[in-house]
Amino acid sequence: MPVRIDKIQVGENNPFLIIAGPCVIESWEITYNTARFLKDLSNELNFSLVFKSSYDKANRTSIDSFRGPGLKDGLALLAEIKAKLGVALLSDIHDESQCQPAGEVLDVLQIPAFLCRQTDLIVAAARTGKTINVKKGQFVAPQDMGNAVKKIADCGNPNVFLTERGTTFGYNNLVVDMRSLPIMQSFGVPVIFDATHSVQLPGGGGTVSSGQRQYVPTLAKAAVAAGCDGIFMEVHPNPDQAKSDGPNMVPLAFVKELISQCLQINALNRKLAPLALPAVGQCPSPVLQR
Repeated sequence: MPVRIDKIQVGENNPFLIIAGPCVIESWEITYNTARFLKDLSNELNFSLVFKSSYDKANRTSIDSFRGPGLKDGLALLAEIKAKLGVALLSDIHDESQCQPAGEVLDVLQIPAFLCRQTDLIVAAARTGKTINVKKGQFVAPQDMGNAVKKIADCGNPNVFLTERGTTFGYNNLVVDMRSLPIMQSFGVPVIFDATHSVQLPGGGGTVSSGQRQYVPTLAKAAVAAGCDGIFMEVHPNPDQAKSDGPNMVPLAFVKELISQCLQINALNRKLAPLALPAVGQCPSPVLQR
């Protein structure tokens, strides 16, 4: 079932969705220039764009980590970018008090992975009427995310999608199970693949998280081939100098080629007839030919 994000339709045969932007709002210059770059690229390559940047990173590894400008100043900056560029906006919310003011500016309210089971937060977000993106927790089985979808639907909000971002695999490591994409799509909602947080090494840098951005293209292209409805990626002009999640972010110089390859795989995938094998115990009688 397609989902609406402002003027964008996501899912089924609608244009492929790219959610992208810097991890956190660092400055007007970096945020605006990145948004303008992505907007121009979306026009050139013909994909749907939602611009993402966080006004507050509340789940940083260390208490000394940079968190962003905060709710008021961050939303004001994002609102100005939307007014200038006409891009749809997404950012994280962390408690119920943020839902109403964030909903006045954002097109998508994102429930962070660590908060995907927080019922009060999900319900408050759903009741704004805005589109909701729930990131699958690193500790949650994909089949259990149907409960998050139901919480939002029971509030009368049909505009929800889910994002896969990897599953905890031992200490400081994540693994992606591509089966989670069709499993979560079976709930009747679009599923996005987070290509950059999936290569994160949580807490792997001691007081910061580390990451392996060299594997972003591999996982992104695999997820598109597996049939995801869009890609989430954090991008930055110079990730090695970024104030949050630098080891995972894609340098802007590589973004066009990565998105272009993903779009080519998506176009090919849509030409292929769905192939559904029978479940165990449901195989038809074999037909033997001489």
